[in-house]
Amino acid sequence: MKNNKKCRYVSANLCMDGVAVNTCLFQFYRPVILILKAGILSLIFMFLCPKTFSQKKNNKPEMVNNSGQSVGGYMIVQTKKVDQKFNAGYSIYTAAWPLLKEYPGRSFQSGLFGTWMFPMRDSSKTKEKLYSDIEGGLGWWRSTQYATTTPKFNMGGVQLNFAGWANGPGSGKGTDWNKPEGKYGVAQLSPWLLFPPDGLNLKQGTCGELFGYGYLPLPLTEAKSTTAGENIPTGNQSWTLFLNTGNFKGPVAFFTPYFWSQVALKNPGVSGLFLDVLPSNANKYYEMETQYVPSAEGTDAKGEKYMRIASIQYPAAPDGNSRVMNRLMVYNKKALWDGVKAWFDGGKPVSGLIDTSEGFMQHFTGKVRSTWQLFEDNVPKNHRALLNINTFLSADSADPITLTLNWNSNLVTRRKIASGYLLTLPEYYHFVKNNNDSIGEWVAVAPSDVPTETGLQKVYFKNSDTAPPRLYATPDDKNSCWKNPGPVAGPYKVKLGDGSTLTYYWYRFADQPALLNADLTSAEREEMQGRVEKLQRSWTKDKEYLPPPTIGKLADIDPALIVTPPAGLEVGYVPIVSRQDIE
Repeated sequence: MKNNKKCRYVSANLCMDGVAVNTCLFQFYRPVILILKAGILSLIFMFLCPKTFSQKKNNKPEMVNNSGQSVGGYMIVQTKKVDQKFNAGYSIYTAAWPLLKEYPGRSFQSGLFGTWMFPMRDSSKTKEKLYSDIEGGLGWWRSTQYATTTPKFNMGGVQLNFAGWANGPGSGKGTDWNKPEGKYGVAQLSPWLLFPPDGLNLKQGTCGELFGYGYLPLPLTEAKSTTAGENIPTGNQSWTLFLNTGNFKGPVAFFTPYFWSQVALKNPGVSGLFLDVLPSNANKYYEMETQYVPSAEGTDAKGEKYMRIASIQYPAAPDGNSRVMNRLMVYNKKALWDGVKAWFDGGKPVSGLIDTSEGFMQHFTGKVRSTWQLFEDNVPKNHRALLNINTFLSADSADPITLTLNWNSNLVTRRKIASGYLLTLPEYYHFVKNNNDSIGEWVAVAPSDVPTETGLQKVYFKNSDTAPPRLYATPDDKNSCWKNPGPVAGPYKVKLGDGSTLTYYWYRFADQPALLNADLTSAEREEMQGRVEKLQRSWTKDKEYLPPPTIGKLADIDPALIVTPPAGLEVGYVPIVSRQDIE
């Protein structure tokens, strides 16, 4: 209920469905309530859930301060500028690991290291705000329903100023299929890989291995002079996701050109200003964006403020350093586009291997800065205190094509795990403010330096989720694009490492729902069908496409996502997920 106050302190208030009980009534009925909680409710729970009740008791203390405070910000990586002629996509290797020791619930949102690919446009031609790009990457999002400590990957295409977004086939903004808002923006290309709507799963337990991916345009359609019957052009660039992992390689899915151009139907003045037409900007941001890591604050007897945050982890090599990005590449159209275009026009087939001689490898400068800060209620943005992580973090420039983080404090601890090492960053911070500083900063301290009266040593950031995961299901109307013309085989089911079950069907490539919503005529879809059949015959999942990393080991995708087409559907068909839930 929106008009009721939410409980701010779990240990201080009795909560009923998240609503704070009136203090006076609570004090009056407190003995009765305590008896009910300690006795009758426990007995009911024991009879209803005997298995859970009989398990070993969790001795971790409950959270004593859950005020909704959190820590977040950016880890900003500096790279050297490159020539803008490399404007036809990029590839990257980024480490995948469990950022938090324990998953704290759906409020948690953070990416791992990645980038934002914007179109390269002449800013002098318009004064409007034109935010539109491909971002996504590895991470955890508030919309993630089946989360574990292992990150997932989504594509993250953003329409003009977030009017809609597309995360994968059938996955986008919101849950209302009557308002797709990007859910039809990505079409499936690979016949060998399932793309769950909740995000592409990595193998559970992945810790420090490199996940290779990139986006390059493919000429799967012809440019159009009209869009949805209006005098609005749509370009012919299908920006395609390529992966390089330990158990899958090659193209997976692509953003339809209409995903970008359709916003101009409402605003013709922005026509031709998006990635269906424009090249990519070769110089991109490389950052790690964190929006919410839970934190708690306490005060000692002197009024000094201290803070504790959830346990943040980084992967580590035996030398104690973290290598989190490698081999950033940018390309021009000769690297892949030109050869594929000639092939589709009747020329010789191309292997799909991206020509690195028509690319450029970017270099790190060895500089990293952080904007991590504490988000507090009623504290203006320009008065938020930063976490001074420079006291324990620096970057190494010895290898300019690898981002290596050095940890320079005994407050950073290391532990051995099966696949290597994990570092835990400082959890405790002390608020420090000098005479000339109106804002102050949070400085890392040892646990032993935190006064016990703050209560922070007893804080436990448990999973705050109370609602079950939300079911993902596509429309079941027999007249919908999911049923008409509909699939040719299925349903099939697989269970993933995150505990969820996917239901999927096989569609003829040109008849998949995304292409039925891409402003394409039947003839245009059939032309695409022929082009994609050429790719599927030649570009198999065991060939090389992206240039390999120069260090480390490749991460694996969840093996359950790798499928084999049914007999007779090996070429010209794709698997599409229609449902994701817990069974």
